[in-house]
Amino acid sequence: MAGRQREKVVADEVHQNQILRELYLRELRTQKLYTQYHVNPLRKVHTITRKPMSWHDNLEEPADDKFLNLIHHAAQEPRKKYSETQTESQEIGWFSEPLVNPERDDRRLNYFKVYNDITRYKAKMWSLGIDDRQK
Repeated sequence: MAGRQREKVVADEVHQNQILRELYLRELRTQKLYTQYHVNPLRKVHTITRKPMSWHDNLEEPADDKFLNLIHHAAQEPRKKYSETQTESQEIGWFSEPLVNPERDDRRLNYFKVYNDITRYKAKMWSLGIDDRQK
């Protein structure tokens, strides 16, 4: 036999209340209210940086042109930064200019919808949802 299944003992409300009271008193004993705060001497102290938008902090330092150029260069799109692709995924779409000049007048490449009397009549019937087939 694997083991006996014990029957659950239904605890009464007085017993449950006593357990909760003991938990509550144990929590109260271990609580400690701190009112004085200080820096932990065992940890390294981190310096606090200045506020970037503060006008009085930025007065003494001139703008660094080299750093600004570096930031602007990094923000550019890859085609402006590099002359060739840097990864294989950049090869797709690197040359985005069309190979053929897209002239709208050239009838060899542009097939526009052309309506005459019969096609205009049928297109109007289809737009109205009328079906004129014989049943």
